[in-house]
Order: sequence, then structure tokens, then C-alpha cells
Amino acid sequence: MLQIRTNNADNPYQNARQDDLVQILDGLNSESRRLEAEIEDLQKTRETLRSGADRQRVARSETRKRIGDLGILAGTEKAQGPGVRITVKDPNGKLTPELMLEGVEELRDAGAEAIEINDHYRVVASTWFGGGAGNVTVDGQPVTTPVVIEAIGDSDSLASGASFRGGFADQVTGNAQGRISIDRESSVIIDSLHTQKKNQYAHPASSPTAKR
Repeated sequence: MLQIRTNNADNPYQNARQDDLVQILDGLNSESRRLEAEIEDLQKTRETLRSGADRQRVARSETRKRIGDLGILAGTEKAQGPGVRITVKDPNGKLTPELMLEGVEELRDAGAEAIEINDHYRVVASTWFGGGAGNVTVDGQPVTTPVVIEAIGDSDSLASGASFRGGFADQVTGNAQGRISIDRESSVIIDSLHTQKKNQYAHPASSPTAKR
């Protein structure tokens, strides 16, 4: 027996405006170029390591670079680069934690490498939003308005990700009845740091010893 099912799910882009589709395409092209450049750099590094010419120096340099990159992702290192500055005004007190989380997720999906809120809160993997409408908290700390979100990455991709029809910007001006501005910046400085908590239970394991 052969059963054929028809998927009637709506295409999320079928009702999008032409300008929105162009923005999405531009963002994808920018991200593609960035990834291609990253692949090229990694291939050059691989060839240098394989050739044996100054292998140790290259390995140390790559290790330092990776440590710096991981520090930025973990929020333990400062960061600087092109990006966007998003200012959200909430005169009616309708900005919710869910909407803030959606805005951050849209920036991450658009390729944001570092995010900061109100020059004070560094957004990392463990960051959480709480509170209620008009009383949003980040990691348990109150967020004052206007809320300023700074993100480092390709400015066009980030701006497109935040202003896509039905996305964060539309919900701020629609459901939350607020105001939002999205500014592309050639240089965004993120200097707030995430304080890592000490492990309560886990600790580095000692090297195993051979059993006799």
C-alpha cells in the first residue's frame, strides 16, 4: 500500500513583502561570504600546519585566537566590531520577557557574535529573562527603559534579522505599542563581562592511574 500525504503547512515566506525577501536574501549572502572567508582562512592554516614550516608558532597563534574567540562567546572577553544598536522604548509598559528573548534569538540567528543589553548585561548561553510586562529582568536583575541592545556581527544581516516582517521590531511597535530604532554601526564596543559561577559539584578530574 502506498500512502501519499499532502503538506498543507503555510510557507512562512509566501506572504512576505518583496522588500523583506530582499533583506533576507542579502543577509544570507552576507553570511555565506563570511563563512567562505572563514573556510579559506582555516584551509590556509591547515596547509601551513601540514607543511611543517614554523608549525609550532602557527599552532600557538591559532590556540591563542581560539581561546579569544571562545572567551567572546562565553562573555569573559571584551569585543569590538561592526554591528547594530537597537533602542526600544516602552511607554506603555508592555515589553515582555518573551519578546526580549525573541529579539535576542533573532540576532543570534542572524549571526550575532556578542550581545550586550544596556551597556551592563552580557548575553551568553545561560542568560535568562524573567519578570513581566513592563518589568523585564535579565538574570534576575531589572532592566531599565529605554532598552539598548548592542550586537556585533554583519550589520546588514543583524538589521534584517531584527526588522523582518512579523519579527521583533514589528512586535515591539504592534503588540507592545512601543517604539524601536535600529542603527547600523561601523564599530560597536561591548565591554561588559559575564561572571562565571564556580562549580558546586564538578571539579577537574585527576589523571587516571594504572591499576595494579
